[in-house]
Amino acid sequence: MADVPFFGRFSRSRGESLSILRALAFAVALLCLLPIVAVIIAALSGGVDTLGHLIATVLPRYVANTLVLVIAVAGGTLAIGTGAACFVTMTEFRGRRLLEILLVLPLAFPAYVLAYAYTHLLDHPGIVQTTLRELMGWGPRDYWFPEIRSLGGAAAMLVLVLYPYVYLLSRAAFLGQSASTFHAARALGKTPLQAFLLVTLPMARPAIAAGVLLATMETIADFGTVSYFGVPTFATGIYTSWFSMADRAAAAQLSLGLLAFALTLAVLERRSRGDAKYHAGQRMERLGRLQLSGWSEVAALALCVIPVVLGAVVPVVALVIMGQGSGQDLFSRRYVDFIQNSLILAGTAALLTVGAAIVLGYFHRAARTPGARWAIHAGRLGYAVPGGVIAVGLMVPFAAFDNALDAVMREWFGVSTGLLFTGSIWVLVFAYMIRFMAAAIGAYEGGQSAINPNLDAASRMLGQTSYGTLRKVHLPILTPSLLTALLIVFVDVMKELPATLILRPFNFDTLAVQAHRLAADERLEGAAVPSLVIVAVGLLPVILLCRRVRRG
Repeated sequence: MADVPFFGRFSRSRGESLSILRALAFAVALLCLLPIVAVIIAALSGGVDTLGHLIATVLPRYVANTLVLVIAVAGGTLAIGTGAACFVTMTEFRGRRLLEILLVLPLAFPAYVLAYAYTHLLDHPGIVQTTLRELMGWGPRDYWFPEIRSLGGAAAMLVLVLYPYVYLLSRAAFLGQSASTFHAARALGKTPLQAFLLVTLPMARPAIAAGVLLATMETIADFGTVSYFGVPTFATGIYTSWFSMADRAAAAQLSLGLLAFALTLAVLERRSRGDAKYHAGQRMERLGRLQLSGWSEVAALALCVIPVVLGAVVPVVALVIMGQGSGQDLFSRRYVDFIQNSLILAGTAALLTVGAAIVLGYFHRAARTPGARWAIHAGRLGYAVPGGVIAVGLMVPFAAFDNALDAVMREWFGVSTGLLFTGSIWVLVFAYMIRFMAAAIGAYEGGQSAINPNLDAASRMLGQTSYGTLRKVHLPILTPSLLTALLIVFVDVMKELPATLILRPFNFDTLAVQAHRLAADERLEGAAVPSLVIVAVGLLPVILLCRRVRRG
């Protein structure tokens, strides 16, 4: 060993550590692709009879409702998110600085929590209609009131919690533009409104489209809201086929349809941009704010205040009132178990997901090969795959493996292994990891982009392996980004419902499952207690976002 030159030992040790990193990265990428491949195989093996039955009965309604929901949510989040971002970045009015922060708050609420709160308020026996009947002396058939448990009601709930995606990305795009292009349009005779519509808004289009795409992806993945409101979509159809009818082939084919729906949205958004280029101007000059007064100020205040009130203030007040009259004890042994189960799942999934994101992100930086690019793209694919699809895609292969292993062990050794994977929380943790890997990779790469490549070269010259460079150089610098990623994944897991309902082990319930069960039994006051805990946890990353918004 002493006769081996230093650079020979260094090259060999670095190659060995890179080989281990490559193996781990490919293992993570294959796990992320497993549910997609499994759903495709299970759907194709289901036969044309099942598909024909679906087409003849429920599939047209699933497609129509999902499509209408996507269009409504896309339009609503686009109008509210872009409009609010425009007002808080380009105009000045009373309360602007506070509203700029408060507009982020609805992001802490799962849509199904809003559904429970607004049903309690607006349903026929709710506070609003009861008060109207008492004041006006109306009978049950003497008036018309919008039905909250409807496709429109589901779209409204989703718009209220998802518009912050569009708002945050649009706001960042407006703030990142230089005023030089706006002034050039003004010099060519355009009014401020024309300059905004013709120059500023088109330049922010990629960010706005990305926000709308995120909102629509969350819409087609939603199960809790549409299930509670009785709106049949792909998400509810998968769950019904899997549990109520025990039809695995139908669930797989519906999962494939929903996956195709999600991927089509992503492809259409990307193709709509084409080869368009967006240039913000060479001289960086912040856009000036237009002072509003009179009716224009009232309009700006209304557009910014109403989403905050409807998306955060009203639900919290309603849930608190409901929770006080529920008789549910948050500190009872039963609720302690729900909280403990939720924390175990969220903590384990967050650690595993961020660890896998580090492996994929660092391998992509260190290797710079087509295989590394493929691996990180496979890791990002999960954001386009709804939780129900991932659950079905993991249940099929892991259940087959468990059954095959049990049969072999019974035949050879007379011992039953039972359900090693599908009877544990690990398949559920894998589902969370695949679903939220894209968020963790995004946070990791955001911090990694600030690390100068010269640091890697200096670390290699000092004899560090790839693992040593990651541990001693990258991770200390990336600590804030990694903590952010952990928090984001933790909160997303706490709110996730469809994957948890399908994959959770027997008698292993979480706060989200408990809230869904109580709401399904029309025990809305009881559902308020776990819902409030979920919202309280969801406020943690939103507070971090608010701090970043305040700092500009």
